[in-house]
Amino acid sequence: MPEEVILRFDDVTYEYIEKRPILDGASFSVRRKAKLTLMGQNGAGKSTLFGLIKGDLKAKTGKISITNGATIATARQTIAREDLDLTVEQYFAKAFEVIPANLASKMAKAMDAVNFAIPTDRRVGDLSGGQQARLLLSFALIQSPDILLLDEPTNNLDQAGIDHLVEFLIMYEKTVIVISHDADFLNCFTEGVLYLDVFTHKIENYVGDYYSVVEEINKRIEREQRKNAQLEKTIQDRKEKVNFFANKGGKMRKLAKKLKDETIELEENMVDVRKEDKTIRSFEIPAQEITGEIVKIETVKVIINHEPIIKPVEKILRKRSRLLISGPNGMGKSTLLRALVEGKEGTTILPGVRVGYYSQDFSSLDFGATVFDSLQNVMADGLDLQEMRSIAAGFLITGELMGRTVAELSEGQKGLLSFARLVLMRPGLLVLDEPTNHINFRHIPVIAEAINNYEGALILVSHMPDFVKEIKIEDELDLRKL
Repeated sequence: MPEEVILRFDDVTYEYIEKRPILDGASFSVRRKAKLTLMGQNGAGKSTLFGLIKGDLKAKTGKISITNGATIATARQTIAREDLDLTVEQYFAKAFEVIPANLASKMAKAMDAVNFAIPTDRRVGDLSGGQQARLLLSFALIQSPDILLLDEPTNNLDQAGIDHLVEFLIMYEKTVIVISHDADFLNCFTEGVLYLDVFTHKIENYVGDYYSVVEEINKRIEREQRKNAQLEKTIQDRKEKVNFFANKGGKMRKLAKKLKDETIELEENMVDVRKEDKTIRSFEIPAQEITGEIVKIETVKVIINHEPIIKPVEKILRKRSRLLISGPNGMGKSTLLRALVEGKEGTTILPGVRVGYYSQDFSSLDFGATVFDSLQNVMADGLDLQEMRSIAAGFLITGELMGRTVAELSEGQKGLLSFARLVLMRPGLLVLDEPTNHINFRHIPVIAEAINNYEGALILVSHMPDFVKEIKIEDELDLRKL
């Protein structure tokens, strides 16, 4: 007997801006205990769909039905900035309208589910990116929801954390819908895909494991492209005939009008090629010309048993130096990168070096600035606005995005904006903290190639082995071995 439907969208329309819908008459259903992936291009509205499911957003038209008052919880991508000063215990308490007497045991159970052990009096803002990712998951799980929504849950998780999460999700006996760009992770447990089409603003429902569905979508795109090519040929032929007959007069002019009307109809039948399947253009990160020692690291602060310990090291980076910082979540990798960028004790950057810092939480971006200003503010000397717009377009940052604030972008778009800024900056030092987070997997080989070809000094933190493998690393600082 098939599982009952737990969630249904009937002809739902939603728009932020009048006559620019995110969803336009979208209909789909989700069965109880289903494990589904939500796909769609960056900025297509995947997080918006989660907002509609939770009831945080209200549909303009149509009906959203949740069966028998099923409970819903979301593991967000990032900790809200206003929550960074809370303790871990205070953060968990926000999950409840009335704080339960057994909160401590509930916390322990939720944290254990994602292999997360940390004193609950720790300040949330002091946790590493990986620890915050586990906290976000635990926060959703402590609510024991009937529908669990996961938004990029593997961001900032090391491989051990990802493996533990996969094991948990396979065993989880309730409904799960996941947004993620980690294809291998998705293929481990999902059994179908909800595809948000950015052009039709509908939801397409596919059944099968993740890779099978992606192949099916790609075949459909190929068919659409072939159809477009045939239509373009027919349209061009018709236009030539229209021009020929229009100049003949009499009945021929009537025939020309008929052919012109048919041509317009053919043009309307052209299928938009999906931007989801566009990959960013190949790019180069030009390096600032520098000689000598660019970076010197003499001490690092590592976290052992939740306590900070200063350890001596000796790392010197020059042009073309590549240093990988490794170690499990919570040992201090991101803290080291921030200390370096901020010029704190134990690290030294040669004066005059332009530092291109990709922060995993996008703290290096001004969320209140427009996309245009965010790009213009980092332009190196000698670049003009036309070049800036061309570089941005290569990262799928088009004219319509330029007037928006950075805060309005999706996390994936913020990531691509960050890379566009690095290109415009022409840095002498690249400091990259989890640069594949939030990035569509189609773009990652292009990004890896650009980083590998970069001629300046590079310091990298990444939990993605396949990505690191594509970059020729000459030195590693493993915090576990200090």
